Amino acid sequence: MRSDPPDGGPPAISPTAPRPAAGRRSRGRIVPRVRLVVALALLAVAVVIAGVIVAVTGPPSENDLLRQAGLIDKRQLLVGVKEDQPGVALLNPQTGVFTGFDIDIAYMIASDLGFRPTEVRFLPIESEDRLRMRARDLRTRETVTVDLVIASYSITPAREAEGARFSAPYLRTEQSVLTPLGHKPVRALSDLKDERVCTLSTSTSAAAMQRAGIRDGRQENEISECVQGLFDSREYQAVTTDAAILAGFMHDPRYRGRLIHHDIGLDADEDWGVNVGPNEALRKLVNLSLYRSWHDPGDRRWEDAFDRHLRPLQVDSPSQDVAIDNQPEVHRPAVREWPWQR
Repeated sequence: MRSDPPDGGPPAISPTAPRPAAGRRSRGRIVPRVRLVVALALLAVAVVIAGVIVAVTGPPSENDLLRQAGLIDKRQLLVGVKEDQPGVALLNPQTGVFTGFDIDIAYMIASDLGFRPTEVRFLPIESEDRLRMRARDLRTRETVTVDLVIASYSITPAREAEGARFSAPYLRTEQSVLTPLGHKPVRALSDLKDERVCTLSTSTSAAAMQRAGIRDGRQENEISECVQGLFDSREYQAVTTDAAILAGFMHDPRYRGRLIHHDIGLDADEDWGVNVGPNEALRKLVNLSLYRSWHDPGDRRWEDAFDRHLRPLQVDSPSQDVAIDNQPEVHRPAVREWPWQR
């Protein structure tokens, strides 16, 4: 009911008239907020559940693999390498420093595993011990088991059947032949069937010599012994092994101008890999390092190692490709990798 005031002012509202609901508009604002909070809470729960499912059933994270590989809190990484291969892995006896392509690849992998260069320790390893991963400690002269073998070690099914556990390949080269200057051209291993030919023990080249019908094949523990045998009373007439190894001797000042590097036209490639032994978690981590190097165009560590150590060798081996100058393709390992883990 409405009544007009006596002075003609605005009409008064009767005390008995219905009033507007004071809380209706505020409740209209609260309900969407509550719904939003509930939705966010449900989303958070879903994310947590999904994270738990991935952590339990999905691939391991990089940290998981580091723990499984026994690298958490490990103070030193032991790496078995060759000591007598110029350009690949060479020990300076005066300084005790190793240099070469394999050494740089070892530093690259070690860095991705969380080791500083000062925490990487190189130990000379003979070819026949690469499978067992047993190397020589230069300090104590004792034989110790290493964490990695990065020693111009070709990946083969036979070696894997014997127990080697290789990473993805990190270099691709091929078998070739080295002879003293003045030797007749060698176009195939069978051209040497009547000569004394030396190679590394337990190497893929030894099997190739047998298939070629070489009657007087010899094996040494170090390829430098084979090369030196070309000049010591002509103990050997030819040496055969991977081109990347032999090219280093062609470039070595001690032998430069005294040798010929022959391309023998073998179709099979020699793919070098890292032997990690039975440590499967470590193999995935090594493959992750190689994958990052291959996949990331901004990561030039592999290219820098090749340009520093192997590319200069090509000048002295014009008739034989030292190695393919692109890192072999690496498939991404099954590793859970969140953005904040990079």
